[in-house]
Order: sequence, then C-alpha cells, then structure tokens
Amino acid sequence: MSANVQSLSDGHVQLAVRGMTCAACVRRVERALGKVAGVQEAQVNFATETASVTLVPDAGAFDPSGLVAAIEDAGYHAQVQEADAPIQEEVLPWWQVWGGVLLGGALSLPLVLPMFWGAHHFWPAWVQFALATPVQFGLGARFYRAGWAALKDRSGNMDQLVALGTSAAWGLSCWLWWSHAQASQSVHGEHAAHTAHQAPDLYFESAAVVITLVLLGKALEARAKRETTAAIRALQALRPDTVCRLGPQGEVTVPLAQVLVGDTLIVRPGERIPTDGLITEGSSHVDEAMLTGEPLPVAKTQGDRLTGGAVNAEGRLVMQVTAVGSQTMLAHIIRRVVDAQAAKAPIQRVVDRVSAVFVPTVLVVALLTGLGWWLSGQGGDVALIRAVAVLVIACPCALGLATPAAIMAGTGAAARQGILIKDPQALEMAHRVQIVAFDKTGTLTQGHPRLLDWQVPGAADVTAGWDRIQALRVAASLQAGSEHPLAKAVLEALKALAPEAGQPAVDAWSAQAIQSVPGRGVSGVLPADGLHAWAGEWRLGSTRWMQELVGHAEGALPQKAQAWASEGATVSWLMYQPPYDEAAGTAPAWQVMAVMAFGDELKQGAAQAVARLHALNVRTVMISGDNQGAAQAMARKLGIQQVIAEVLPGDKADHIQRLQQGEDGQRQVVAMVGDGLNDAPALAAADVGMAMANPEGGTDVAMQAAGVTLMRGDPMLVPAALEISRRTSTKIWQNLAWAFGYNVVGIPLAAFGGLNPMLAGAAMALSSVSVVSNALWLSRWRPARIA
Repeated sequence: MSANVQSLSDGHVQLAVRGMTCAACVRRVERALGKVAGVQEAQVNFATETASVTLVPDAGAFDPSGLVAAIEDAGYHAQVQEADAPIQEEVLPWWQVWGGVLLGGALSLPLVLPMFWGAHHFWPAWVQFALATPVQFGLGARFYRAGWAALKDRSGNMDQLVALGTSAAWGLSCWLWWSHAQASQSVHGEHAAHTAHQAPDLYFESAAVVITLVLLGKALEARAKRETTAAIRALQALRPDTVCRLGPQGEVTVPLAQVLVGDTLIVRPGERIPTDGLITEGSSHVDEAMLTGEPLPVAKTQGDRLTGGAVNAEGRLVMQVTAVGSQTMLAHIIRRVVDAQAAKAPIQRVVDRVSAVFVPTVLVVALLTGLGWWLSGQGGDVALIRAVAVLVIACPCALGLATPAAIMAGTGAAARQGILIKDPQALEMAHRVQIVAFDKTGTLTQGHPRLLDWQVPGAADVTAGWDRIQALRVAASLQAGSEHPLAKAVLEALKALAPEAGQPAVDAWSAQAIQSVPGRGVSGVLPADGLHAWAGEWRLGSTRWMQELVGHAEGALPQKAQAWASEGATVSWLMYQPPYDEAAGTAPAWQVMAVMAFGDELKQGAAQAVARLHALNVRTVMISGDNQGAAQAMARKLGIQQVIAEVLPGDKADHIQRLQQGEDGQRQVVAMVGDGLNDAPALAAADVGMAMANPEGGTDVAMQAAGVTLMRGDPMLVPAALEISRRTSTKIWQNLAWAFGYNVVGIPLAAFGGLNPMLAGAAMALSSVSVVSNALWLSRWRPARIA
C-alpha cells in the first residue's frame, strides 16, 4: 500500500492469513478481528487462508495495520492484500515443503520397522529416545508454538491436540524407561539380568510417527488446496505484462500499468488482448474461451468490443482503450470468483460454531478415557496411550476444509465454463431452484429481430399517396438514433430498400420531440415543412397502445396482425394524429396507418436448454412483453410450460414474486434469466438472478444485478449453472458427512482401545486429504454441449 491509512470506498479489507491449522483457528482469527474498532464483520476462509473484513458504514479513513496487529497478537501472520492484487502461488523450495516430512520419516522408520517383524524391543531405549526426540521437539516445535498462542487466547486448536497427545506418549516413554532403569538397579544377580531382558513397552515410535504423519497430511493438504485456486491464477495469467501503444512516436512497447483510457493499442496475431476496448481498425477472430467458455473463436471487426485476456487469432487489430485496471471485465470476473471463494456458505457458519467447542470437548473426552482405563485396572501407561489416541484422531481439520474446498472447486470449475457465481448464498440457493423464468429477447432469441413484413390500409381508408414506402419512412424517422432491437430492424429494412431507377435512396424524415414510452413504444412529431399531409404526431408501438388510442382497428389489418401473431411474430402498430384543428376546436382522432411484423431467430440450444431443465425437474416460464399469441407460439417451439405475455418491463418483478408465492400457497424457489440491461428489478426479485452477458454491452450491470452471470449468450449455461450448484452442494454434504462421521466413529474407537496413536495419526491425515480430494473431483465437471 502507498500509505498505512487508506480511504476504503467499498468498506472492505482483504487480508492474507498464514499459520491457521484447523477450523478452530478460523473462529479465533474472526474473534480477534471482531474486537478491532471499526469492524462490522469478519469472515475467515480456512481453505484460501484469507480474511474478508467488512467495516462499519462511513468508516472513512481506516488503518488496516490494526487488523494485522490483531491477527499477529492471536498468534498468526497476516498481510493486507491490495484490491485486484494477483493471487500468487506460494512456491517454496522442496526441502521447505517436504524436508520435515522426509526427515521425520527417516527418523521414525527405524522405530516402526522392527514392529512388523515382531521385535518391539529391537532398539535399546536410548536409541529410541535419540531417534524420537528430534522429531518431537524439532519438527514438532510448530505445534507447541501454535498451541501455546491459542492457550494464551483461551481457545483451542488442532495443534494443542497434537502437542498434548505426542508429548504424553513421549513423556510416558521417558517415565517407563527411567522406572525400568531404577528397578534394574534395585535387584541383583539373575533377577537383574531377567529385569534388564524384559524391557518395558515404550511409545517413542508413536510420538514420532504421529508428528511425521501430521506433517505429511499438512503437505498433501497444502498441495490440494493450491489446486483449488488454479482457476483464479489462470484468469490472472491472462493479463500481459507489456502492450504495444500507438502514439506520436509510433508503436512503442510500454508496461500495461501505463495504459490509460483513450489510448490506442496494437494487437498482433497471437497476442492477448491487453484490456477492454473497441476495434478501430482491422478484423480477426478472437478466442475468448478462458473468459466466456465459448469453445470457438468469435469473429470481430471494426466497432466490435474486445475484452482483455482474450487471444487475437490471425489479424492485426487497432483498438481504443475503454477500461483499464480494476474496471476491466477480466478484473470484474476475477473479483467475482475471489469473492465467491472467500465468502462463507450458511452451513459453514454452523460448522464454525461446532469447531469452537470441539477442542475443549475432545480434551474432556480424552481425560475421561484415561481415567476410565486407569480405574479399570489397566495401568497408567495403557490409560495414557488410549487418551493420546483420542487426542490425535480428533483433529478438526476436515471440518474446516469440508465446505470451502467444495465451494472453491465448484466456483472455479463454473468460471472456466463461463458461469460466474456471486457468492456461496447464490450457489446454495441455485441447487434448490424449482422454476426458471426466461426473458425472451436476447435470452432465448438472438436479440436481433428483423422486419418480416408490413401492411398499410387500403387507399379508401387513408389520404391518397400513402403507401408502404411512406409508412416505412415515417417509422424509421421515429426510430432514428434508438438502440432498441426493433428500431434497428426498421432502419435496416429502410436501408435495404432498393431505389427505383434514376431515383435517390430512400431516407427517413427528420422527426422532432421523439420520446420512448416504456412498455408501449415511441412517439414523435413530423413538422409541416415539406411533409404536406403527413405532418402531425406519430406513434409506433404495441397492440395495447393501439387499443388505448384507437380502440379497435377496422379493415383487414387486425386479421393480418392476428395471423402474424399466431405465427410467433411481434406486432407493432403505426398510428397518426393530424395537427390540432383550430376551426373545429377538437383534437383529431388517432388512426392506424400501418401494422408491422417483427421476427427474431431462436438461439441455438434454446430448446435443448428447456428440455434439460425439464429433465432436472425444473418448471419453465417465459415472461415477455409480446402479445399473447406471439408469446404462445414461441413457447410452443421451445417447449416452455407457462407463458406470461404483454408484461411491461417494470412489472416483471411483480410476476416473479407471484411465481414465488406458488399456485397452492407453497413457496417456490424461482430463478430469473435476463440480459441484465432492463431486467435488473426482476433479477433482484428472484431467488437466483441469472444475467446473460449481452454482446452489445451491459455485462457490468448484469454482474452487479444477478447472483449468477452467464458470460456468453448460450441458453445451455442455465441448466449447467443449476447442475454445478447441485453437484457442489452434494460435495459439501459428502465432505461434512465424512468429517463428522470420521470423528463420530474414530473417537469412540480410540477411546475403547480400537486404535493406537499411530493409526489415529494416519487416519487424521487421511481425513483432511480425502475431503479436499473429494472436492477436487468438481474440477473435472463439464457442462452438457449441444450435439
């Protein structure tokens, strides 16, 4: 950081935390952070070794060093992470990772091997002591330090269990060795020789092997956890270090950090797009697989958007920068994945509360175990060994890893396929979805409708001179400058009209006072100059608007419109009101001047996506502003089960809430799929909002409004998002069942003498590794593809 005190506009601080060993440590760090003034909430993720701190509102200038100090006082190490700072994989020398394991194995192996030959007393006591002591107090020093720090904080953790258990085994062995030596000195002759031959059972090997196995488990666990952050590191690697900037001195290579909005950059074939921008010159194909999951390169030409991190295929591109640094799409994607992996699922909060009392409970169980065996007459050494086995097997590492490991693997796998999940809450809710409601345009369809046909009234119904070309010119004049898909279709149709021989191209007139009326259409005024009879107010819009203004249209146009609507076309009406008649003192009536039919092609995979949702026992609904006939025709093509038509954009959220209430009063979990531009209220109202990225822009809006962002316009990503959510949820419960079941079975087994400390240590290490390995199976997940 450039300064210790920084203004945090988003009210969050991210820290890297090192030294945590189990779920109990998570609770301890959170408690330490919660005591710092200005902290509203602290969430610590054991798997990612990060802490996310939410400050009280209006915190203003805040000194993060206080957070670091609180963690250091609790016995751990911390460092503030810069916003958007790369997550670096901690690459340590092999000897730092595996050196302790190898040394512990080398010292423990001679103690263990004779036991397989039935020669428990193969080594003299002093040799066992010499082999075990460096492991106990050298390699095991980390457990003493961490356990003492937790004890000073009046809390428990895994290190205390390991330190107490192995120290008890080592100490008991020393006591038995000393007692046997004293007994040997107190007897003489044959009895002395016999006593010396009957060496006591020592447990130095148990202490050494347990520490070695715990270190092995930690090394394997760390390796597995690094794989869960592979998705984030892969995304961060998409940023090039340098770029080619075009300036007054020509093409100059500069660091990416020096690029500003408005700069002109050159992207050569094979290079990565350095940041977001627009193509100003050239054309090429761009590979966006790492960002959107799209397997095929996408054609790009002048005026198209480029996203930083994609790969330019064959053409030279000149681009103008529109976003840099934390404002780029790649930065938003990385931030979304990091936030999802760092946050806690609701079930994890329950696990944390359990782990907070787990270690004290285990200590009590171990004490009762030792007392029970001692009182039963088995002797102090047997009682202590049984208590040690309980302490060793009860490590709560697996509890701390069960949920975050699955969430990290699941969100990482989803991100690689173009599915960005906002947080664990969205992930957990998605697997419970019962209804998926689709917006139509841009979600199920291409979003680029075209004008299929249009019809004008007969000559007897309107002023002479009115024809199809005049109608198209007026419609185009109302739509000039609009970005609405139907407006573009009208303008394209006018442009496509071939002029008659010797005549200029047909152009739109210049309308005035153009105004968009949400859910209805557009209105405008044509001035009298040069337009003769067609001056006045014009409106182009929906059937509802036509009925509000005109009532019921006469003639052949309503039948034509009904036929188009039954075929799935969207119908719009062109209406005209002549200028105010001062002589009559009344406003002229509105009249219908044309009816237009618009059609939009279905997206590839839309029908397959609906079928896949039905296979997942999810009901499908389409919410559309189209008339009932057009919406029903589209639904029949796709197999959608319910249609809600003629819905204004502002009313979509109300319909989502009605779907949530359920027809029989049973609460339904509803997901809304929209393009993220005008569907934000509905996306927010749904239990799970799925925003489909729009190639025309607005993806930033989508990522903020929805719990799930689909980075490409593929409807098959909707069932894929539900599927990865279900699989992740299954892995979470599998891991928790393994972690809890392991302790439920293992602790009684150790308490009743079914496990010695060595086997308990091996089982403890296996538990943590198994939980992470089970979660990593999610990395193999791939969504279903269209055949």
